[in-house]
Amino acid sequence: MFKKISFILFILVATTFVAPQVKAQCSMCTISAEQGTKNGNTQGKGLNSGIIYLLAIPYILIAGIGVLWYKNYRKKAISASNN
Repeated sequence: MFKKISFILFILVATTFVAPQVKAQCSMCTISAEQGTKNGNTQGKGLNSGIIYLLAIPYILIAGIGVLWYKNYRKKAISASNN
């Protein structure tokens, strides 16, 4: 069991260090944001934060649904074991 966990942990750490630097924008958004900031426009600076925000919301919702499902499942399992 310990070997399996250590192997998975090793793979996760290795892929973290080997992964190339990734930009959180498509090429068109990157060009638009870079050109806008070069011309004095400050709206492109929040683009990465907005993309991360939009990406995180579905995961937070799914996690919330999972927590609710787990609590209801545990509640039913406890009540079934008491009867």
